Amino acid sequence: MIRKRILATALSGVLALSALAGCAAKDTSKSDQGTKAKEKVALSLWLTPQWKGVMGPTEKGADFDSFFKYAADKFSKQYKDYDVKVNVQVVASDQRDELLNVKLNGGTPPDIFFENTFAMGDYAHRGALVPLNDIVDDSAKKDIAKSYWDSVTFGKDIYFYPFSHMPGTLVYNADMFKAAGLDQYVGGENEIKTWTLADYEKILNTLKTNLPKDKYPNAYPMALYALNNQGDTWNLAYLRMFGNKFFDSKGNIAFDDSKGVKAAKWLKKIHDEGLTNPGAESVSSNDTLAMFQNQKLAISFTNSVLFNNAKADMASGKAPKFDIRLANIPSESGKPLTFTYVSGAAVFDTKDKTRIKVSKDFVKFFSTDPELVKASKNGVPVRTSVAKEFKAQNPLFAAYDANAKYLFNFTGNVPGYSQLRQALYPELQAIYTGQKTPAQAVKDYQTNGNKIIKDAKANSVISNK
Repeated sequence: MIRKRILATALSGVLALSALAGCAAKDTSKSDQGTKAKEKVALSLWLTPQWKGVMGPTEKGADFDSFFKYAADKFSKQYKDYDVKVNVQVVASDQRDELLNVKLNGGTPPDIFFENTFAMGDYAHRGALVPLNDIVDDSAKKDIAKSYWDSVTFGKDIYFYPFSHMPGTLVYNADMFKAAGLDQYVGGENEIKTWTLADYEKILNTLKTNLPKDKYPNAYPMALYALNNQGDTWNLAYLRMFGNKFFDSKGNIAFDDSKGVKAAKWLKKIHDEGLTNPGAESVSSNDTLAMFQNQKLAISFTNSVLFNNAKADMASGKAPKFDIRLANIPSESGKPLTFTYVSGAAVFDTKDKTRIKVSKDFVKFFSTDPELVKASKNGVPVRTSVAKEFKAQNPLFAAYDANAKYLFNFTGNVPGYSQLRQALYPELQAIYTGQKTPAQAVKDYQTNGNKIIKDAKANSVISNK
């Protein structure tokens, strides 16, 4: 009896130990599942130089890749689906297309490219990018004005996620205005002044007549240039001043009408009357910027970056100091004209579904994260909420945001726009030199431009959907 009880007790102990071992095994299994390593995904993000630092250039070690390295680290720490590593590479603007084409031809494009969308539109037409509609929600559409979404939408799809922008306006020397007795046309320091076309013509003529020659020798009222394709956006604005929309609903140039010809005649008229710098056909946009900074022009062109750089040059003593202010490009209708260069991220079609998914998730993350979107203040924010938050720091943010309703899409998002730039300035040169009448130049530009668009459409995946 004693022996049977000993055996029973021993067996009970063994079973108990076995049960405990089983429980331990189960618990260990659960623990292993909880710490199972996530699949690694490596992404490549390219950008051209945008701004230094995460939130600003004064940060220690600030560089052009700082923001995206910081954003990638923040994203990876909270991302549940994969263990993500983002490799950030800064490429020079003048090498962007060459490097991208090499990568595309080899089937190894970067996953993400952050750039000015004006420079990247052709890649959407080539089918190199994937649509981003699925990562854009209603809250983003409410916070970012429709005009910015229009500039990144090709066909029915969004191909870039707007982050910041670089608005283009006129800039004027308020001191020269006052010296010519034009005080009433001077706007506030943080205002983008709107003039009617009649006002503008009066301003130009008054500057020519009344500007003191002793104080401003060899100075002219307005900048005009046509040496090359640079600064074409302001020329495109002038050509819309009399109501021509430039592109029709099918994405073709529709410039050869009475309104388009009238605009071309107006440019010829002010040039011939000495209301602009002479020899516009051989003057570059950079030439006129230098003339404006040296007070040889009362009105020139600018964008938010050029404007800030000009003020910085004055503050540092690199350029003469004077009172510079902003104005919209006027039009016959009274509704001003302005445009902008939107910067944002695009996702390339790498044919890898996982990388495309993770790339989209990362783009949405840094384009919507409450902390990260504040970095758009390094340019001009596309988000009204950010513009409002930082308007005390930069009052022009509010003015730019209010100006969004006047924006026109200068590229029309048509295929072949980069080639259209090459076709425009020779026609402007012909107008200024008298080789062609304004009407003939307009007709020839439309003919040549539509041939470019037609050829580009044949190879556009968006046009052929």
